[in-house]
Amino acid sequence: MSDESAPSPTRVRVWDVPTRLVHWLVVLGVGFSWWTAETGRLEWHRWSGYLLFGLVLFRIYWGLFGSATARFRSFVRGPRTVWNYLRGRWVAQPGHNPLGALSVLALLILLALQIGLGLFAVDVDGIESGPLSAHVSFETGRAAAQWHDTLFKVLQAVIALHIVAIAWYRLARGEKLFGAMLHGHRDFPLPVPQPAKASLLRLVIGIVVAALLTWIATRG
Repeated sequence: MSDESAPSPTRVRVWDVPTRLVHWLVVLGVGFSWWTAETGRLEWHRWSGYLLFGLVLFRIYWGLFGSATARFRSFVRGPRTVWNYLRGRWVAQPGHNPLGALSVLALLILLALQIGLGLFAVDVDGIESGPLSAHVSFETGRAAAQWHDTLFKVLQAVIALHIVAIAWYRLARGEKLFGAMLHGHRDFPLPVPQPAKASLLRLVIGIVVAALLTWIATRG
């Protein structure tokens, strides 16, 4: 016999449009960057890197001034909270769980390092180089290029782990994290407040700041 007194799930918009759009553009950008590097299309690789640079800058800005669930302070937790989550002492709430937050931070840091190295990288013949390579020696630029290649392998491993974790949450716990990043909503068993949205002005400022900083960096 079903329990008719059980509360119905609460549907909450956990991810706003900018957060979801940046997420999927980064997915496409990383894939495109890998393809252009593997096929020697270095001019396209450069422009793909510029796009990712702007997206990472915007995501950092949005993590400070964006909607409630996108802000770092709403999901970055200390070791004790992560430990409590692993022990099952965690009440579901909109946004990243403590482990998901670590994954987001790791990916964002790796992307920032990967792009930063690319800006200073110098290829073997010095023809296809990053826009900031003129500010470092040839040896430093070559080292940046080598680390750029090595770090991408680390980034690939973390991305693979991220995908496996999403699949595990879906199959083992029934949490539809993939779908939430598509349409922005999740169902919660208990009533939870709707996260606060960011204003359109903050969105425009973030786009302008990210675009301007990207333009400055690409001009060398």
